[in-house]
Amino acid sequence: MNAHGDRLVNRLLTLPIFQAEWVLWLLLTLSVISIAAILERWFFYRRRRIDMHALQKAFAHHLREGDLQAADALLGARDSLETNVPLVGLRAYDQGPESVEEILSGALGSEKARYERRLGLLATLASNCPYIGLFGTVLGIVRAFNDLSQDMSSAGAGVMAGIAEALVTTAVGLFVAIPAIVAYNSFKATVKQSVTDAESLSRVLLAELKSAAAPDTAERLGLKVKNPTLIEDRHANS
Repeated sequence: MNAHGDRLVNRLLTLPIFQAEWVLWLLLTLSVISIAAILERWFFYRRRRIDMHALQKAFAHHLREGDLQAADALLGARDSLETNVPLVGLRAYDQGPESVEEILSGALGSEKARYERRLGLLATLASNCPYIGLFGTVLGIVRAFNDLSQDMSSAGAGVMAGIAEALVTTAVGLFVAIPAIVAYNSFKATVKQSVTDAESLSRVLLAELKSAAAPDTAERLGLKVKNPTLIEDRHANS
């Protein structure tokens, strides 16, 4: 490399971006964000955990008995994906199977989006933090070898210490990424199960709707509680 190239490299190495410390601080900040997102989602899912077997059994019983008010009260007492979706369909019971099916589909998409909030952030951290840590390690090694080139006789121990410190950023990157990917996979499984349970309750409702073959069933039984903003109201309070 000629003299101009050496001057350019030396000038670049003086820039703050070639200091590995900022990468470490970035990773530590991302770790705090990751932990906060994991805890928030964990408490979110935990507060909405339900006994699906008992709920489905009670819901089907109320529908068979024609007690739509009791079915409404059963679902309305809980704020979860599994209950909010069929509840919207139940409250549009008198609109017929086809309309209710469309309403259920829209409600499922809205609730699923609420349950998947911040999971994209965890996926991003899990996939990118190791690369950020590797980037910090490369910067540290570059500086360590640059120091070695300045004084070959006395810089050996300092260079090895610098390389060791640089490798810390890779370790920290993995430290941030591993919990994030574990939490992401766990939470995605939770959402998938909740969606399956919501679809199961919705099918129970649709089956009852189609078998009833009476468009005035809801009015006759006294259930006239249409509230299309149900999910939006619950989203605002969650």
